[in-house]
Amino acid sequence: MLYIISTPIGHLKDISLRALETLQKVDYILAEDTRHSRVLLNHYQIKKSLISYHKFNEASRLEKIVSDLKEGKEIALISDAGSPLIADPGLRLTARLHKDMIPYTVIPGACSPICALQLSGFNQDRFQFLGFAPKKKGSLEKFLEEIDLYPGVSLFFETSERIRSTLSLMSHLLPSNSIALVREITKMHEEVIRGLAKDLIQTLLHPRGEFVVVIDQFQQKESASLEDVQALQEKGLSRRDAVIELAKRTGTSRSKLYKLANKSDVC
Repeated sequence: MLYIISTPIGHLKDISLRALETLQKVDYILAEDTRHSRVLLNHYQIKKSLISYHKFNEASRLEKIVSDLKEGKEIALISDAGSPLIADPGLRLTARLHKDMIPYTVIPGACSPICALQLSGFNQDRFQFLGFAPKKKGSLEKFLEEIDLYPGVSLFFETSERIRSTLSLMSHLLPSNSIALVREITKMHEEVIRGLAKDLIQTLLHPRGEFVVVIDQFQQKESASLEDVQALQEKGLSRRDAVIELAKRTGTSRSKLYKLANKSDVC
């Protein structure tokens, strides 16, 4: 049996009794970073073999793991922190287990996107988690435009090195969205910063650590219509400039305005 076990995302006590009991009994543990995971195991005096399992070796490890499971061995899969498979290795393995009809189970626990959603204070009836934000500007623009069209809260991971540039782009594409930046969850310096993207850029002068970015549903300041875009075009502005100007005036996102303008072409 494979056990997919959530581990603490900061505070070492955030692990279930069932998780600890299972880690004690398995034949070995698959860990993303064995040195990091050893700290947790040593804290709870768990002396088990740790085998590295990360995105660079999961393909080469696959056959051995599957063979061991078929022989009846019990194996645990953990990540550096939080829930395995959530922006972490493991999907290749679980897909293979489904294909071979090998059962596995999950032992739940800490998950940083869920904790960030709770800390944000935003409506939690509908939400989506999108993993890490794209690195390339063009891909990031498309990523944010798709977020703008989602009728709920969106969450994604961003690094301290890129958070300010991402916020800068968000200030243009998502100017009126309420945003929460959450970092160091469950740790001593846990922090939640809320505001508009343009304000958060000024607040976040020396970002540190990994952030969970939480974006609330779009709140439009005032209605914007196709006629508004066309009126600006009649004054000599290009469609692109008309959309940019109207986005600034009303807080309506560019993607929504472009969508309106494109509908007029179809009609």
